[in-house]
Amino acid sequence: MATQVIVLNGGSSSGKSGISRCLQGVLPEPWLAVGVDTLIEAMPASMRESDGGIGFAADGGVSVGTRFRALEAAWIAGVAAMARAGAQVIVDEVFLGRAESQRRWEQALAGLEVLWVGVRCPAEVAAGRELARGDRIRGMAESQAEPVHQGVRYDLEVDTSRAESLDCALKIAAQLAR
Repeated sequence: MATQVIVLNGGSSSGKSGISRCLQGVLPEPWLAVGVDTLIEAMPASMRESDGGIGFAADGGVSVGTRFRALEAAWIAGVAAMARAGAQVIVDEVFLGRAESQRRWEQALAGLEVLWVGVRCPAEVAAGRELARGDRIRGMAESQAEPVHQGVRYDLEVDTSRAESLDCALKIAAQLAR
């Protein structure tokens, strides 16, 4: 069975979005790209900074509540449904819950062929990108760089501090061809 879903997990500013765009360019079939940012942007403003929603602290910390988790579960199920309906999907994720986050995705994607990719980037490099972007809360990249990988199992890992997004995408595409 061919891979139906590619899950890219890494901290903020690690390079996942750039890899997603490059994958869409190099893979022969069309792939949809969705990410946790897609989910957050789709939520009403009232879900941001509310106790049950998602909150962003001044130091870059992220907190999620029960209402966010409920919407996230529905969104994950929807992404899985798209793949089951025949769409090939690239998921740009940040496993704030570490291995538990992966378990939620594994349950939803059960029966589908999934390629799990760790997108690594040293904290200091990600922090520099975060600063240059100017659209992220300072400290988020550094605080997420390592913890999001703890206890997570991958089929492949890439390091965006050592390779450009296109090179990482080509490495992932080569893994799919195996």
